[in-house]
Amino acid sequence: MRKAHDLIGLPVFTVDTGKQIGEVQDLLIDPTWNISGIILEAKMWFSALRYVSWEGIVSAGEDAITISNEDVICELAHMNECHPFLEGRSRIKGLPVMTVGGEELGMVEDVYLNGNWGKQIVGYELSEGFISDLKEGRKRLPLPETATIGEDAIIVPVHCAQEVEELFVSKEE
Repeated sequence: MRKAHDLIGLPVFTVDTGKQIGEVQDLLIDPTWNISGIILEAKMWFSALRYVSWEGIVSAGEDAITISNEDVICELAHMNECHPFLEGRSRIKGLPVMTVGGEELGMVEDVYLNGNWGKQIVGYELSEGFISDLKEGRKRLPLPETATIGEDAIIVPVHCAQEVEELFVSKEE
């Protein structure tokens, strides 16, 4: 199973010219837990962010992402209801996952993607902090039927507390 962090930093090439047009800086996640697109790194300070919708991506491979041509790149003026994964005020990474009953399950460290680079998010990798990660490892929570991305937390059903799985995370990650 792939993780969002596996996409971050990949070079992006056009199929029509073979030109590298940048690298993936971040992902945008919509309220239905799908990746809506990728944000390319800024070319200069204070320049507008460039965005490629998921539909504009030809392929997301192990070593690179390909797009048909530069016409699928647009300026990211506003994110609507999408949330960046890594950066920004409404980012997903670092948000605590709380049950409706008020139990904190951990903070989002990464998200798991469906199949071979599918755009559907199917689970969260949770951390309880650096020391806990070293001593006990991280945890995995399959994406529940309902999960609300809030301003300060992700809210999941109470039964999710029983669905959290122990996860071995090597020290290289």
